[in-house]
Amino acid sequence: MVNRVILVGHLGRDPEMRYTSSGTPVTNFSLATNERWNDQKGERQERTEWHKIVTWNKLAEISNQYLTKGQLVFIEGRIQTREWDDRDGNKRRTTEIIASDMRMMSPRSSDGVGPQEQEKEQEPVGVAEGGKATEEPMDAGVTEDDIPF
Repeated sequence: MVNRVILVGHLGRDPEMRYTSSGTPVTNFSLATNERWNDQKGERQERTEWHKIVTWNKLAEISNQYLTKGQLVFIEGRIQTREWDDRDGNKRRTTEIIASDMRMMSPRSSDGVGPQEQEKEQEPVGVAEGGKATEEPMDAGVTEDDIPF
């Protein structure tokens, strides 16, 4: 069986990093992917899908340090759905991408250049768990019991 997802999209917000009770860093951010097509009338249509991304350990620290809202990134990981009871006793459910590989495809903007202009000028930069550039996917080694939220 295979549970693997690959996404290329823009960050919807800056990453937020926290630490588990055992001190493990975990970072969360949203990623937008777009689908474009022409309908039967020939009119251009577009749909945006939002994904919740979770990174752990060194990849969480790198994501928190280098990623910013609007930046184009490549994410590879696995899909995970979690269920819990909220404070009012209601059942809640969320689906997330647990990232094992992240590649920055546009640099962080400090000069006002938007992501679209940056991606034309910049080659992809690979960053994976452990902080090394890689072509190989890396397993985050995280179980559902490790997720603090």
